[in-house]
Amino acid sequence: MDDIAERAALFSRAAHQAVGQRRKYSGEPYWHHPAAVAEMVSAVETATPEMIAAALLHDVLEDTGVTPMDIEECFGERVAILVQELTDQFIDPEIGNRAHRKALERNRLAQVSPEAQTIKYADLVDNTNSIVARDRGFARVYLAEKRRLLEVMEGGDQALRRKAWTVLVESEAKVRGAESKR
Repeated sequence: MDDIAERAALFSRAAHQAVGQRRKYSGEPYWHHPAAVAEMVSAVETATPEMIAAALLHDVLEDTGVTPMDIEECFGERVAILVQELTDQFIDPEIGNRAHRKALERNRLAQVSPEAQTIKYADLVDNTNSIVARDRGFARVYLAEKRRLLEVMEGGDQALRRKAWTVLVESEAKVRGAESKR
């Protein structure tokens, strides 16, 4: 692992642990999620050390007290830009309901860099597996949102995009199968 990625891994772990963040469904320390995302990104042929660092840091702006300036000072402008591209911009309920906010976010993510889209594909894969395994009720909503996102987010690594589509389709089938058994 490159030095910037090693530093980002330590930074991400410390930031998520500082706020006591845990994965919603498994209870495991939250930093496991960005580490899994970074591992998928690192397997991409065109992955750069900055992309791997951004994958490790992709949730720190949303979930911790870390600022964009902190990211830029520690990891440089490119990593800071990628992390900001990956940070949900439409979280305020006053903007509208969940469907409206997700539509705005989907339109924004369709325009971000191919590097950020590649990281987002890995994020979708890891989150989808976790949600479908542990919350089939929410999974229906989540999977529909991710299907619409993958339909418009076409600029990242195509092999990882195909993997995200495969996980999505398999997860939709699992959820449908579970519902038909009721």
